[in-house]
Amino acid sequence: MELFSKPAVGGIIEKNIDGLDYILVQDRCKDDAKAETGLLEIPAGKIREFENIFDCLRREIFEETGLQVTYIEGEDNAVVVESNGYKVLNYTPFSCSQNIQGIYPIMVQIFICNASGDLLQKTNEAKNIRWMPLIELKRLLESNKNSFYPMHVTTLEKYLNIKLICK
Repeated sequence: MELFSKPAVGGIIEKNIDGLDYILVQDRCKDDAKAETGLLEIPAGKIREFENIFDCLRREIFEETGLQVTYIEGEDNAVVVESNGYKVLNYTPFSCSQNIQGIYPIMVQIFICNASGDLLQKTNEAKNIRWMPLIELKRLLESNKNSFYPMHVTTLEKYLNIKLICK
């Protein structure tokens, strides 16, 4: 039987507080992945069949954090094409990652976004949901990459390189 990777979406949720840039991070705690419990991650989840990726990002972020997505970078440039009975959404994510070995065969497309609302304390997939300053995130990534969910390490490094160099 042929098996396939699972498509997913994730969000780097940005926030500026008193002139400091933050992103939202959380501790992973999924029932079906006990070995990954406690790893730092950004909100992400699987795309449902025929679900618009932007709608999925909004749903996943709300389910995992309680926040409402207010902006997704690149959504305004997405194009929908309808032809031959298909409706196709073309878009450009910030970053893409694929597990090619390990426990879970997933492909995650990450977008930069903004959100508003009150953070949940804990969900059935995440705990310790919090805003982390970019400087602290950079230090933690440099000193202990193994404390992060592997799917998000390179994406976060790429994001930090862009954000911290531009400042």
